[in-house]
Amino acid sequence: MDPSWCPYCAWHPVLSSDEKMGSCAQGFMLGCCLLLAITWGPILSLVPRVQEEQQEWEETEELPSPLDPVTRPEETREKYSPRQGEDLPTSRCYRCCDPSTPVYQTIPPPQINITILKGEKGDRGDRGLQGKYGKIGSTGPRGHVGPKGQKGSIGAPGNHCKSQYAAFSVGRKKALHSNDYFQPVVFDTEFVNLYKHFNMFTGKFYCYVPGIYFFSLNVHTWNQKETYLHIMKNEEEVVILYAQVSDRSIMQSQSLMMELREEDEVWVRLFKGERENAIFSDEFDTYITFSGYLVKPASEP
Repeated sequence: MDPSWCPYCAWHPVLSSDEKMGSCAQGFMLGCCLLLAITWGPILSLVPRVQEEQQEWEETEELPSPLDPVTRPEETREKYSPRQGEDLPTSRCYRCCDPSTPVYQTIPPPQINITILKGEKGDRGDRGLQGKYGKIGSTGPRGHVGPKGQKGSIGAPGNHCKSQYAAFSVGRKKALHSNDYFQPVVFDTEFVNLYKHFNMFTGKFYCYVPGIYFFSLNVHTWNQKETYLHIMKNEEEVVILYAQVSDRSIMQSQSLMMELREEDEVWVRLFKGERENAIFSDEFDTYITFSGYLVKPASEP
């Protein structure tokens, strides 16, 4: 080896050639060792780990299968069983595959609050059918008379007594002559017709309020003719209005009071034509009138 190549020898000119050769050889060996340590260090560190894994694999292969009836060392030991009234040790472990599994403390099941799971109130159902009536029981004994109650307060004032009314007044503007049969006098003019108790189509007053009534009939006679009428109650002749034949026409009237019941009828009838009979009127004036009103209802004392 050339000493001039080594930087160590080049810096030490005092050394001899033999000393320089020895020092160069030592430096070269140290450099090689460092190079080998850097290169093979990581590889050699893996050898112990591989050996450990291989040893674990061999141990697992030597263990017998669970089906082999080989006696395990754990079975030869004395099994621990807690005595009565003795708690289990908390620091000892057990295998789940041991024949006598230790008794563990029972954990109570979780309780669910039913009120949380309760749903909303549903709609009301339909009403069911009515059941059969039971047998009538016997009358019980009469109870004792209770104490007299306190005097009540004065009530509110009542309504005034409602009076009942009935009244009508009608007229006719057409003349009427007798015929071979009796004719009801029909009126065409309405002055007063309270509650429509007088029927304008039939010419009859219908009693809806029983009591005492006043009626009045006024007609105009026809000269040289007879006037012959009746005020009727239902089919009964009550009073007559009569005027003899005269050279001049006059006003003639009739009035009366009658007691009527409910559904009685009051009307005016013209007599049939055995003799020439007529009443006079025209379209300009009203000569024929018929009126009536309630004087006293039967409900009043």
